[in-house]
Amino acid sequence: MSLDNARFVCKLGFMYTRLLKRPLELGQSFFLFGPRGTGKTTWLRTRFTVPDTIFLNLLEGGLYTELLARPERLAALIPPQFAGWVVVDEIQRVPALLNEVHRLIEERHLRFAMTGSSARRLRRGGVNLLAGRALTFQMHPLLAAELGPDFHLERSLEFGHLPAVPASPAPREYLKSYVQTYLREEVQQEGLARNLAHFARFLEVASFSQGALLNVTGVAREASLDRKVVENYFSVLEDLMVACRLPVFAKRAQRRLAGHPKFYLFDAGVYRAIRPMGPLDSPEEAAGASLETLCFQELRGVNQVLGLDYDLSYWRTSDGTEVDFVLHGPRGLLAFEVKRSSRLASRDFTGLRAFRRDYPMARCFLLHGGSRTWYEDDMQAIPLVEALPRLPELLGRGGNELPET
Repeated sequence: MSLDNARFVCKLGFMYTRLLKRPLELGQSFFLFGPRGTGKTTWLRTRFTVPDTIFLNLLEGGLYTELLARPERLAALIPPQFAGWVVVDEIQRVPALLNEVHRLIEERHLRFAMTGSSARRLRRGGVNLLAGRALTFQMHPLLAAELGPDFHLERSLEFGHLPAVPASPAPREYLKSYVQTYLREEVQQEGLARNLAHFARFLEVASFSQGALLNVTGVAREASLDRKVVENYFSVLEDLMVACRLPVFAKRAQRRLAGHPKFYLFDAGVYRAIRPMGPLDSPEEAAGASLETLCFQELRGVNQVLGLDYDLSYWRTSDGTEVDFVLHGPRGLLAFEVKRSSRLASRDFTGLRAFRRDYPMARCFLLHGGSRTWYEDDMQAIPLVEALPRLPELLGRGGNELPET
């Protein structure tokens, strides 16, 4: 199966072309990390032809038990003259296997494709991810560019982009089950939290910080937990790749800036499934955070999948003037402001104007809920329904670089 024609197939027959091609194009052993349910195993099975590949799934009880007891048995599962790829699913379940993988790469020049939903257990096992002998990539939820005509903004804001969602007849129930599965399988089985009830309470409280400046002390107080416990829980979410702390952009800062990072869960649908909603909760606030989350996951996913090497951050001055997302890297400097409203006013460009005064080389975009593209002081306002599928083009084009000092 060729790279260009490979397809991602959901359980009920939905098919989408994934943009991730770099692991095979580079031809070197690699890790493919990502949260459960993002399509790592299915992607590998569409990319490798069975006769040339050995698939080892560590979720299979017998294989897991055998290799856990005797990791050196890995070599016996590979024919002596084999020259294809060896796929090891959920490698973090048996960290000691990496020593054998390392040896087989060195001695037999084998190539391994290894998936995992957590690098935490590998690091905890004292392994070094093969000391650079395997590249590292990350799988994300489906991107708007991958969904194509199946991308619908309102549905994305409600249910996110996990690959099983388009095929699910009950996406809301699927997402609730997904969250519960993560709590049970990833957190409890791997012993990442001693008290699952405390972690579940923390997760609900943390969801109110979505898209906002992160105050760990405030979350600890609301969850009635020790601050050190909450800080560890945030680290657990990051290690499982289901959350990210977004730093402030401070390169060559010309004014006082915010010091706290922002917090984002990795998918808008997962966020909505975790966030408790009742008569005292604001639907508008949740919808606004969901929109920022969708833009965050799209920018982050496109950047990492295409290997564009941007650093993703946000910009906020001490007086509250803000730009939602800033991308800086070898391709230049880009700034994105996100507005749900379909009716824009000049004041909606305030943050971008302030950013341009400090960084006049930046390309600035306002993504909005309207239907027309227009310009304001050389800044482009693009409808969200058009901008998100076009992000590979917009990010690939880049912007101007920061001048040298």
